[in-house]
Amino acid sequence: MTEGILPSDHDDRPGSEAGAVMYWNGHGMSGWGWFAMSLSSIFLILLIIAVVFLVLQTAGRGAVGRQDPAAPSAEQLLAERFALGEIDDEEYERCLAALRRHGPGRTGR
Repeated sequence: MTEGILPSDHDDRPGSEAGAVMYWNGHGMSGWGWFAMSLSSIFLILLIIAVVFLVLQTAGRGAVGRQDPAAPSAEQLLAERFALGEIDDEEYERCLAALRRHGPGRTGR
């Protein structure tokens, strides 16, 4: 009644007709097959992460992002420190005179 339906009646060995057509390894995968599949899956995941990262990096640099605001000059920073009360007027005048004496391109050494 149940001929051919039970799993024990079905022969999937590599030498049998059914196994030779569909499954060359008897429904299994060797250790190298698992290794290659795992390695390629990891590579694919890393590739997707890299593409997403690069897209986000380039998308963050719109037309506004490319224009770097001008860095404040030394005199502007000195004036800001004076305005915040970090330095007194004597130190401000002394530092301002030193900045103007040495100029923008010279280091004073």
